[in-house]
Amino acid sequence: MSDKSKSSISRRSLAQQWLQSQWVLPPAAWLGRMMFELARSKSATIGTAILCAWVFIAIAAPIIAPYSPTEMQGGRLEPPSLQHWLGTDHLARDVLSRVLWGTQVVVALAPLSVLLGILMAAPLGLISGYVGGRLDTLIMRGTDILLSFPTLLIYILIITSFGPSAIVVVISISLGSLPPIARIVRSLVLEERTKDYVSAARLRGERRSYILLREILPNVSGPIIVDTCIRIGYAIMAIGSLGFLGLGIPPPTPDWGGMINEGRQWIFLMPWTVLAPAAALSSVVIGLNLLADGLREIAQQR
Repeated sequence: MSDKSKSSISRRSLAQQWLQSQWVLPPAAWLGRMMFELARSKSATIGTAILCAWVFIAIAAPIIAPYSPTEMQGGRLEPPSLQHWLGTDHLARDVLSRVLWGTQVVVALAPLSVLLGILMAAPLGLISGYVGGRLDTLIMRGTDILLSFPTLLIYILIITSFGPSAIVVVISISLGSLPPIARIVRSLVLEERTKDYVSAARLRGERRSYILLREILPNVSGPIIVDTCIRIGYAIMAIGSLGFLGLGIPPPTPDWGGMINEGRQWIFLMPWTVLAPAAALSSVVIGLNLLADGLREIAQQR
C-alpha cells in the first residue's frame, strides 16, 4: 500500500473510530460505556431520566393505573381528590389512568414512525449525495415536491383516505419526515465523500456499497442520531396534533391529543382535563430535546 493511502487511512475521523470500537464490545460493556458517556452531560442525564421514566410508565401502565382508562369511574368532571388524583373527564373516566395508558401510544408510535422514515430516507440521501449527477437531481426534485406540501396536509390526506388507525398514523408521519431526513443525510455525505479516507477506499478498489455502509455511514451517524431524537419529538407533537383534530388513534384508546380536544371546552372550569395530558406531552418532548442537546455536546467534545 502506498504512503498516500496509509496517511489517508490514518486521518479517518475520530467519530468513525469511536463508533467502530463500540461494535466490538460485548452488549453489557457497550451499554456501560454509553451510560458513562451520557452521564458526562447534564442535559443528556436529565433527558434520559425523563424518557426512562415515561418508558417505565408505558410498560407498567396496566399495573400502576388505578382504574380502567375506558370505563366510567364515579361522577362526571369531578375535581382532583384522593380517589381521583387528576379528577375525571366528561365521561366520568379517571384522567390519571388515561394519561398513564396514553403513554403507550406515544412510546410505541413516535419512535416507530421516525425509524421507518429513516429507513426510507437514509438510503436515498446516501445514494444521492455519493453518486450525484442526474440521480441526485431526480431524488432531490422528488423531495422538493413533497416539501412543497404542508406536512399536516400530507397527514390529513393519507389518514382521511385510509381511515384513522395506528398503522396509518405511523406511515403518514414517516412519509412526512422523509424529505428533510433525506436532505440532511445527503448534505452530510456531500461533506464526507471528498475526504481522504473515502479516496483511500476507492484506491483499494472497494465497492460502492462498502464505502457507503462501512466508511461514510459511521461518520455521519452521529448527527443522524441527534436529529433522530429531535424528530421523535416532532413525531410526538404530530401524534398529539392528529389526536386533537380527531385523526389520531380511534377512541376509546387513550390519546393525549384526543384528551386535550375532549377537555378544551371545559378548560376554564375544569382545567385538569387539559393540563394533565398537555403537561405529559410537553415533558416527553423536553426530555428528547435535552437528550439531543447532550448528545451534541458529547460529539463536540470528541
